[in-house]
Amino acid sequence: MSKVYQHILEAKNSGEKLLAILLDPDKLKVSNIPSLFSKIKSSKITHVFVGGSTVDEHIIEEFVSVIKINTNLPIVLFPGDYKQLTEAANALLFLSLISGRNPEYLIEQQIRAVEFLKDSSLEIIPTGYVLIDGGMETAVQQVSETLPIPQTEIETIMTTALAGEYLGKKLIYLEAGSGALHSVSTKIISKVSEALSIPVIVGGGIKTVAQMNAAYSAGATMVVIGTAFEENHTTIESFS
Repeated sequence: MSKVYQHILEAKNSGEKLLAILLDPDKLKVSNIPSLFSKIKSSKITHVFVGGSTVDEHIIEEFVSVIKINTNLPIVLFPGDYKQLTEAANALLFLSLISGRNPEYLIEQQIRAVEFLKDSSLEIIPTGYVLIDGGMETAVQQVSETLPIPQTEIETIMTTALAGEYLGKKLIYLEAGSGALHSVSTKIISKVSEALSIPVIVGGGIKTVAQMNAAYSAGATMVVIGTAFEENHTTIESFS
């Protein structure tokens, strides 16, 4: 079984809590990567996610290559577009926006990625991506031209996630969106985690250790932080 996914699956089964930092090449200068990873070394971060909704494809290769020089943590692509791929990473979350009905992000982007991926050594992890209302319009919503599921529709979120598992997804990513005012509620995380047998990742709007721990307690195997770090680089120290 693939290495990165195997670790996530084992973490779910053992109760280990994983923490990923999402780095957006549009928001972090390559020159700042070494100083960032000097802080990450003393943190609880276990994975590095790289990607964004509008990243220039030409930036990805250099960005990931510099990260690789500065860390031994697994680097996982979290692309907003099929062009945001590079062999320099370890794995790819092969995302399908199952909460939306825009075929471009359900299957079209994935088809376009095949030409690169069929000869790639990247570990490909099929991931069901569920966009949940975080209280504001996010870049994901704008780019994908889909609407998030309201947080009050817990049953719909759960059945959407479970349909993703039935379709063969290996992970479900519950996403409130970058810069969300409200993170995914613990009621949602708990409902989804109880229904699924695959690991659940939660991201969007998580800015404090208390929010992170609440997500873990509700059943998340992995939490992703991004905007909190972008707004204040010292935030990473609170996760040490």
